[in-house]
Amino acid sequence: MKRHRLCCPRGPPGAIRTARGGRGAGALLVLYAAVHLAALVAAHLADHGAVEQAYIGPGAGIALVGSFLAVFAAIVSAFIAMLTWPARRIWRAIRGRKALAKAKVRRVVVLGLDGLEPTLVEQYIAEGLLPNLAKLRDAGDYRRLGTTCPPLSPVAWSSFTTGTNPGRHNIFDFIQRDPHTYQPRISSVRIREPRRKLKLGRYEIPLSRPSITALRRSKPFWNVLGEHGIFSAVLRVPITFPPDKFNGVQLSAMCVPDLLGTQGMFSYFTDRGEAGATMDGDVGGQRILVRREGSRIASHLPGPVNSMRSDRPELAAPFTIESDRSGAAVMRIDGQRIALTLNAFTDWVRVRFRVAPGLSVRGICRFFLKAFGDTFEMYCTPVQIDPDKPVMPIAHPTVYSTYLARQLGAYATLGLAEDTWSLSEGLMDEDAFLTQAYDIHAERERMFFDALDRVPRGLVACVFDGPDRIQHMFWRFIDDDHPALRGRANTHADALRDMYQRMDALVGRTMTTLGPHDALLVMSDHGFKPFRRGIELNAWLRDHGYLHLNDNAPTGTRTYLRDIDWSRTRAYAIGLAGIFINVAGREKQGIVPDGPDREALVAELAEKLTGLTDPQTGEVAIHEAMPREKVYNGPYVAAAPDIIIGYNVGYRVSWDAAVGKTPAETFIDNTKAWSGDHCIHPDLVPGVLFANRKLADGEAHIIDIAPTALDLLGVDKPAYMEGRSLL
Repeated sequence: MKRHRLCCPRGPPGAIRTARGGRGAGALLVLYAAVHLAALVAAHLADHGAVEQAYIGPGAGIALVGSFLAVFAAIVSAFIAMLTWPARRIWRAIRGRKALAKAKVRRVVVLGLDGLEPTLVEQYIAEGLLPNLAKLRDAGDYRRLGTTCPPLSPVAWSSFTTGTNPGRHNIFDFIQRDPHTYQPRISSVRIREPRRKLKLGRYEIPLSRPSITALRRSKPFWNVLGEHGIFSAVLRVPITFPPDKFNGVQLSAMCVPDLLGTQGMFSYFTDRGEAGATMDGDVGGQRILVRREGSRIASHLPGPVNSMRSDRPELAAPFTIESDRSGAAVMRIDGQRIALTLNAFTDWVRVRFRVAPGLSVRGICRFFLKAFGDTFEMYCTPVQIDPDKPVMPIAHPTVYSTYLARQLGAYATLGLAEDTWSLSEGLMDEDAFLTQAYDIHAERERMFFDALDRVPRGLVACVFDGPDRIQHMFWRFIDDDHPALRGRANTHADALRDMYQRMDALVGRTMTTLGPHDALLVMSDHGFKPFRRGIELNAWLRDHGYLHLNDNAPTGTRTYLRDIDWSRTRAYAIGLAGIFINVAGREKQGIVPDGPDREALVAELAEKLTGLTDPQTGEVAIHEAMPREKVYNGPYVAAAPDIIIGYNVGYRVSWDAAVGKTPAETFIDNTKAWSGDHCIHPDLVPGVLFANRKLADGEAHIIDIAPTALDLLGVDKPAYMEGRSLL
């Protein structure tokens, strides 16, 4: 029986070639890992530095993958794995044959198109614009796919991964609040720097591993497949950082930080105005004033904090830009000469940040020169983890990111790589944003088709983020009454249609790679709707006596609940999902007794908020406010907001309320480019599901995908999964 064809070395270190019939694939992978790790030790002093957990807002943080001891331990583990490989290989082969003997197909391909909206899909199919999806529907099946509550990408994709509701996988929002500090933190991962260090003068040498802890609970279905000897390739599925350990390969996605430890901190260079942040709520970017001497520009690219120094200085990579003899702009950075073209992105540029003599850490970024004449303006993407030499594991096995980089070229590694904030702030225009989004999409396509070519059996799953990001930023162009479009020309009326046609073409190319014994599932985690008006939940709570501000803060204009008088506050909001009760004994300054008092307050707020009407428009703004116990079941329900807010179409939590502010008004127009959203009641924003075979009658839900994939590959659903097979 042929096994997976991914994982044998060829050419330069990091390349992986096809192993015909799978013979020797595992052994060669382990051997490659051992050699690669040995090379890391040899090059450790030259190429790696230690980077601390550098939080900016609720960022994930950053940490070097290994200290000296960690790298040594990895080498030992690799050689042990190599020695025990034959026995493990035989055992997996036996289990794999047994599982695949019951399989209905040879391979399952899951193509995730994040945020694809069913009403637009159905409209465009009816207009003949999506021939491949129409063909897939006619030959197999199509239906709307139920989503999670709330229908946020990290929540929904975690339910896809585990086949469970959020109460069993512990992801309820992008962020969660720390009840001891009321401050936000990222919901899916904790990163902490090494605890043991050796102090040598002003330097601190790490002697232990950094801690990178996943907070998503329950078991991904590809782990279940691996336990039965079935190989999987899992590419950029959200909430897979840190990467899972299983029989297969994986490239992590959402919540992978940039090199600064944030979820995406871009840089904007100019010779006009003032330096400082171009952000709100610790998301966005930084504005840097350059030094200009005639036609020569000098500045620096900000890097991570140097955690090997006790004073924690910020690292930087200096650069200059000037015209060459032909008049073209040329950047010199880190010993490289980079040609800059007006209104165009550079390729990925690798940059080293020097930590100490002989020590450095590497990142990648792209530059976009906007103006170099009377004024100078240049945008730089967030500096991202270099996939060729990652400072922390972003793939399983770790060498898989290196393989992809050397086989297919450098690529974005940041979890949220499409820079929506710079477009919202007017620092990037719509065409530049589309270029960036589709470049990232093209990178993803190369990875996806490489996996399809090399994994003939088992599972291939890949999620494309482009539909979600482009709809967030371009929905206003199909909504003539959107506040973000009023008073301006509709310059991109066809952007969403064009994007859907690109996704349809991707589906068509995928279908050409499939054999008669392959199952294809094309799905989205949720749909999309307009986001016209924001609801300031904390303002509503204040106006109705549930939240009180400090006496010197008549309006709470600071982020992260810093203006709240906790001695009088019974409820507060932060994040996108809902409202928390200030419970005594749970929150640091809680005043509401747990038990019947909390439950009564939850019921009171849910009743008052359900059906809340916007006085300016007369529309219902909140479809339903739900106590968490009504929505979830499982061991992690207590980590959820006490009340989940299901907004109506056109409404969402406001930008200020999401970051813990308390503005004056309860309702506000959304005038940002981020004009579409899916943070509404799940009944109003289902996703889509296409299959190349008929499915069973009845409704389909995102938690059904994992049991269906297991069933297709001959593996019984584990007891913890709540979904059902759709076969």
